[in-house]
Amino acid sequence: MPTLTTILAFGAASIALLLIPGPAVLYILNRSISDGRTVGLAAVGGLELGNLVHALAAAAGLSAVLATSAAAFNTVKWLGVAYLLFVGIRTLLRPPLAIAADQPGMSTRRAFGQGVIVNILNPKVALFFLSFLPQFIHTSDGRLGTQALVLGLVFVGCGCVTDTLYSILASSLRGVLLRGRTLPFVRRYVAGAMFIGLGLVAATATATATHPSSSTK
Repeated sequence: MPTLTTILAFGAASIALLLIPGPAVLYILNRSISDGRTVGLAAVGGLELGNLVHALAAAAGLSAVLATSAAAFNTVKWLGVAYLLFVGIRTLLRPPLAIAADQPGMSTRRAFGQGVIVNILNPKVALFFLSFLPQFIHTSDGRLGTQALVLGLVFVGCGCVTDTLYSILASSLRGVLLRGRTLPFVRRYVAGAMFIGLGLVAATATATATHPSSSTK
């Protein structure tokens, strides 16, 4: 079990990293502005469940396997790339349906499921846990898996807070955007380009652990 000092230090470092806009934050902003607060928060829940899967995998040593096994890493990597490119191209080709301020265009269930897939199939998240967690794990204390799990849960908890704040802030601007012509453009072209961009970013991921200062959110 990590000490309180270690947990607090890891939590502070996690919050600093999570506040840096990255792929997950962009996804939250898109869902919150396009479809409202409820859908945005559902997306947050899905993303955090994806983070939890990676935290559990890190505790079980799966992250190390992904970093050392090219075959395992590439399988996860290209599944993620294919999914992101598919969603991006489909979004660009389909004109968005007209939506009302009180009627989200995407269901909460779909936003949640999409958030889970986006993070589970993101190899950079696994590499983040691989490169970031070891700095806060003390081998002399034993129970390395327990330490990794606790710290992973701290990261997920911090993500819930920061991502929820992003969603609330973005959704508060939705009413203004719905009255203009910006939202249809955002829902189709910005969202489509975002997914394609995420796919291209994922395609460049390698099994070499990234530096801890790199953003994963």
